[in-house]
Amino acid sequence: MATSTGSASGYVRKGVSNIRLGMMMEITTCAGAIIGAAVAIYLDNTVLLVIFSCVMLYSGFKMAVSPEKLTVEHEEGDPMTFEYEDPTADPPRQKYTVKNVKSGMALCTVAGAVSSMTGVGGGAIKVPLMNIHMHVPVKVASATSSYMIGITALSGAVIYFIHGDILLDVAAAVAVGAYVGALIGTRIASKVNAKSLKRYMSVVFFAIAAIMFCEAGGIL
Repeated sequence: MATSTGSASGYVRKGVSNIRLGMMMEITTCAGAIIGAAVAIYLDNTVLLVIFSCVMLYSGFKMAVSPEKLTVEHEEGDPMTFEYEDPTADPPRQKYTVKNVKSGMALCTVAGAVSSMTGVGGGAIKVPLMNIHMHVPVKVASATSSYMIGITALSGAVIYFIHGDILLDVAAAVAVGAYVGALIGTRIASKVNAKSLKRYMSVVFFAIAAIMFCEAGGIL
């Protein structure tokens, strides 16, 4: 939630986040998050680490090899056609049309469940999902996911809190670092072009997956 607060405010202010799309997807994402949290409390920590690692590996691979599928032709009056500002693009004012909305919302149930089970926040799944499957530009997908994360996290956190699994003192300390990191990340992302951003994200996903695999295997 701290990450979402730190990054979402800047993206929303700049008009990069797609509020309408995000709220539509949160309907199914929240349902998945509640289900995922309810299942996770009965799973072994090693199992969760392996699931987390597999998700990060898959997301990193998809972001690395899949080109952006942006819709070139836009129908006038299409309610799923939007615009956003990207200083690194030519022209800076970019238009895009969201595709596969129904299947995207259905897949968000899985994204919510996995994010709640692993604590990944859902961005590792929702960004590739929106970018590759729904034809949303990667910057918009990242920005939209950033503000969705807070809502998704809250849905799952309620289950963990009731079960007594949340260490409030640790969460508070982590929240400070997450908030500052999110602010810095937002500034950097606005200055990086879409192709480079996808490449950087895939590297981060692979690195996190490697760390989690090592932890699951008892190496770390």
